[in-house]
Amino acid sequence: MSDEFRSARRAALKYAAASLTLLVTPVGGARAAAMPTVLGVRVWPAADYTRITLEHDQPMRFSHMLVKDPYRLVVDLEDVEFNSVLGSLPGKIADGDPYIKLIRAGRNRPGVVRLVIELKSEVNPQVFTLKPIGDYGHRLVLDLYPTEEADPLMALLKSEENRPVPAESPRKDDRPEISRLVTVVIDPGHGGEDPGAVGRGGNYEKNVTLSIARRLKAKMDGEPAMRSLLTRDGDYFIPLQQRVHKARRVRADLFVSVHADAFVKPTARGSSVFVLSESGASSSAARWLAQKENAADLIGGVSQAVKDPHLARTLLDLSQTATINDSLKLGKDVLGELGRINTLHKATVEQAGFAVLKAPDIPSILVETAFISNPEEEARLSDGGYQDQMAEAILRGIKRYFSKNPPLAKSKLTLLD
Repeated sequence: MSDEFRSARRAALKYAAASLTLLVTPVGGARAAAMPTVLGVRVWPAADYTRITLEHDQPMRFSHMLVKDPYRLVVDLEDVEFNSVLGSLPGKIADGDPYIKLIRAGRNRPGVVRLVIELKSEVNPQVFTLKPIGDYGHRLVLDLYPTEEADPLMALLKSEENRPVPAESPRKDDRPEISRLVTVVIDPGHGGEDPGAVGRGGNYEKNVTLSIARRLKAKMDGEPAMRSLLTRDGDYFIPLQQRVHKARRVRADLFVSVHADAFVKPTARGSSVFVLSESGASSSAARWLAQKENAADLIGGVSQAVKDPHLARTLLDLSQTATINDSLKLGKDVLGELGRINTLHKATVEQAGFAVLKAPDIPSILVETAFISNPEEEARLSDGGYQDQMAEAILRGIKRYFSKNPPLAKSKLTLLD
């Protein structure tokens, strides 16, 4: 092939490409030829709020408005074609959804898809976008909150009315002398959009933590001097600051966050307990884990417009120092009990800057029950009998802590100012 022929061929191809560009580029050339495509739709109903997530392959323009009589949230997706994924959205609404009656989805006009969310009552919608992270692409999030925030204290009192009166049991060495009812907030890690770590066998951390937390709550509510509250009691995401807020709202005596550890090497194993650090992390592994857990809000999805002054603090005061000291005592007692049913990953309580442990007035620990990334421990974590042992061990550690550190007297109905 001669050089002249090659030059002519390149010129012809360049001209053909230029001609094709002119044919497919819209007048003005302001936007790319490809339009955003909705790849997935998910609905997470809960008493706290209902979330709708639309996942798409590139940034998408949208608008929304809240309409009354009857209440409806109308969302227009621009430059989007109606597809089978969007068509599946109405079928994802459960009859028992606290806030959504039904959804209608369809092509409103060329290049615009309209979602009409018919509501059961007035809501306070938070609509925001999330950039790609982890396994997720771009996301449009519609959070439907009640106009009046659910009161966790009322939920706690309601559960008190329904729980059976426990029978008195013989005195045990670790049975604490408690002069009042103590409140423990149990926090199942992750949930909803945030699955947490995923084991090789396909088990999700969010499911394991919820199962163990529910078992722990049932055992705790069977104690005559204890009551408990779950930060979530279903498969939905709760932002880190809201988990702390719930604990402070009910004036919790303790906060226990339940997790299942993961590492890049499947040989890592054992249980761990972490508390907040006033300064640096106690180890590089603790620092790495705190960074991973603190990223839950990025994965689960939180509107950046919502802030919490307690989590934004840069300096910890003296009350925080005292709380951390109590957290270390609690962590040591729980870690000792975990060591009776499982190998300990570290023999001492570790510290790092976990956002979910930052209540300045509540002793707080984060329990890594075992490594879900370890096939053997993943199998144990998915077993109901082992989950029960884990819950029992955590409860024994809490009772041992209270036997040595009786709670101070305070009204169980008093709220924070």
